Amino acid sequence: MTIVDTIDTPIGSYAPDFELPGIDNQVHHLRRYLEKFRVVGVIAMCNHCPYVDLYLDRLKNIQAEFCEQGFTLIGMNGNDANTNPQESFENMKAFAKTHTLNFPYLWDSTQDVTRSFGANKTPMAFLIDRDGVVRYKGQIDNNPHNSPEVVVENYLTHAISSLFKGQEIYPSQTEAVGTSLTLRK
Repeated sequence: MTIVDTIDTPIGSYAPDFELPGIDNQVHHLRRYLEKFRVVGVIAMCNHCPYVDLYLDRLKNIQAEFCEQGFTLIGMNGNDANTNPQESFENMKAFAKTHTLNFPYLWDSTQDVTRSFGANKTPMAFLIDRDGVVRYKGQIDNNPHNSPEVVVENYLTHAISSLFKGQEIYPSQTEAVGTSLTLRK
């Protein structure tokens, strides 16, 4: 496994714009999402991460809970498919179908967007406001190992609610917990 430096997008700065292919065979542009939605959540994820598996139902519930208010999640796979063929675009399609994802799943085959965001683990959340500014990044909640019933801090849900209410997000950043992303040199 090779882990290399990322650029990192700090809280309060503009999210890197992207044009990435989705499992629906369409090209997805962050700019177009920002025109359509009030809040966009980008989740660095992949097909083989056990932490992603633990969070999939929670992510689908977050999408369902906030979609009517002008929110969408976007899953983004920036893992190196050359190192781990399970991360291929075709396997992403199968993964999304098996898990009945209710949000877009995009492939960052060049890893440019993943590096620009500063994603280093899966899953890792980035919350972006309508102006394209990153307002939260880090964990989805404080309990990656157990069922959602024992979660004490719903970081992402709280951040989304705060953003909709025009309130300050606290904490605005948490340390992501999960599987390290494999990036090419």
